[in-house]
Amino acid sequence: MSTTTGPESPDALLGPADIRELAAALGVRPTKQKGQNFVIDANTVRRIVRTAEVRPDDVVVEVGPGLGSLTLALLEAADRVTAVEIDDVLAAALPATIQARMPARADRFALVHSDAMQVQELPGPAPTALVANLPYNVAVPVLLHMLERFPTIERTLVMVQAEVADRLAAKPGNKVYGVPSVKANWYAEVKRAGSIGRNVFWPAPNVDSGLVSLVRRTEPLATTASRKEVFAVVDAAFAQRRKTLRAALATWAGSPAAAEEALVKAGISPQARGEALTVEEFARIAEAKA
Repeated sequence: MSTTTGPESPDALLGPADIRELAAALGVRPTKQKGQNFVIDANTVRRIVRTAEVRPDDVVVEVGPGLGSLTLALLEAADRVTAVEIDDVLAAALPATIQARMPARADRFALVHSDAMQVQELPGPAPTALVANLPYNVAVPVLLHMLERFPTIERTLVMVQAEVADRLAAKPGNKVYGVPSVKANWYAEVKRAGSIGRNVFWPAPNVDSGLVSLVRRTEPLATTASRKEVFAVVDAAFAQRRKTLRAALATWAGSPAAAEEALVKAGISPQARGEALTVEEFARIAEAKA
């Protein structure tokens, strides 16, 4: 009688002992430099998959799968999973882990050995969801790159450092509202989707983590300005966030007077500050530039 571990088996997921055993066999020591903190709790990865509302017909892309904790939980729930891994040792080992622990789903898994920031295409069907545990130092640029490059991604759930989660989900007027908040909102409705404690990671980080949900806008933002034009205004506005927009946008517009003219045309007070503006208002400023 076969004892093949299928996706329905609770033993398919990795526990703390499995993670340490795998890491030891590969000679892997998690490094702060790469922001590596491996999830060692099966309940946490299942919770992430539930919160991400992964469906049986989803094609999920995962960035930074590490030893495969979340990957296995995603494979249980999705139609297929494509993992993007930059680390040579981890990328080489992951397919074998999938084959050993979930052989019935191994043909539903693909690996892309690359820096996520360099990925321009993915194998197989277009991704419908992005679910990832993103390291602190690259979380925002990786997230924005994936949303921009793969417009078929409808739903995203990322686990990031709590401080980054707060920034991404912040609304205008909040003191941590800034460039990540506005740019993420260009693509999606963004909200905090929960907190994750330190004890579910190995090694345990010095900070708490948070889940952020991003549901792509069904209709793109109504503006004649391009994404690059709008993002240029956002970058300029927050480069000197304590200054009024008239002053902060002077270089972008060509002069303080030109900045004021664009702001007035957009219906925004030249004395306002970037932290008070919605992404729609930034788009209006981009449109108003002479």
